[in-house]
Amino acid sequence: MRVKFSEDVVPLTDLKVNPGRVVRQAAEVHRPVLLTSRGRGVAVVQSVADFERDADERDFMRAIVAGLADLDAGREVSLAEAKSRLGLSKADG
Repeated sequence: MRVKFSEDVVPLTDLKVNPGRVVRQAAEVHRPVLLTSRGRGVAVVQSVADFERDADERDFMRAIVAGLADLDAGREVSLAEAKSRLGLSKADG
């Protein structure tokens, strides 16, 4: 999700004047809106759905990195051991 500076940078005063427009924009375009004060970024407005999706993606990527680090360090178990630890029987797939 790339910020379009021509559309997604909004002065803080615009948020004060018309907060609904800024929130609606973030929700409709699925990009965060960067709020500025005196030309500097101060906050980001993002829809809750987009925030949750991004958080899930970050958590997933962190889990992948942790798993790859475990493999590099030799911390691995067989499929049978994993199923046993999870309480899955062979019939569970």
